[in-house]
Amino acid sequence: MTKRTAAKYKIDRRMGENIWGRPKSPVNRREYGPGQHGQRRKGKLSDFGLQLRAKQKLKGYYGDMTEKQFRRIYAEAERIKGDTGENLIGLLERRLDAVVYRAKFVPTIFAARQFVNHGHVLVNGRRVNIPSYRVKEGDVIEVRDRSKQMAAVLEAVQLAERDVPEYVDADHSKMTATFVHTPGLGDVPYPVIMEPNLVIEYYAQN
Repeated sequence: MTKRTAAKYKIDRRMGENIWGRPKSPVNRREYGPGQHGQRRKGKLSDFGLQLRAKQKLKGYYGDMTEKQFRRIYAEAERIKGDTGENLIGLLERRLDAVVYRAKFVPTIFAARQFVNHGHVLVNGRRVNIPSYRVKEGDVIEVRDRSKQMAAVLEAVQLAERDVPEYVDADHSKMTATFVHTPGLGDVPYPVIMEPNLVIEYYAQN
């Protein structure tokens, strides 16, 4: 099972935003935070507060990964030439669980992690069960034959709430997807505004 430090809907409530754009999100009904003090008026956030919130939102979006995992990806983004914020987004989108989610093989990013973990996915014909596996341009991701009729897979393909982005070429009749190219921030269909520049500032100061 997916190791989850916070319930997925709690992340939405904590952020006050429907970060996955799901119809079932409780934020669609009540925009205040979770818990008994959730309805208190929010004070203006400091620069540090804004940076921390941007980091929590981006980290939460990709399945609420651990701080250690996320910091490691940031450190790698910093080492690569170019804009660190764009590099960070590119590395996150190259995770196998993210590509499986983008291809609409599963309904949520949490389901994508579990789906990969349980061995339902092939990369270039070989089974890969590591959600953080780094996909390369041109890699072909495929749902294993015996997993293609799973209810979660059939449900995800029909979802109208999100489209497959142009950097993933998905064929739902064969349940295959090709990772075309590494996206930049402007290519990724986030339902809310993500601010990787604030995430970079957060780590630069902490």
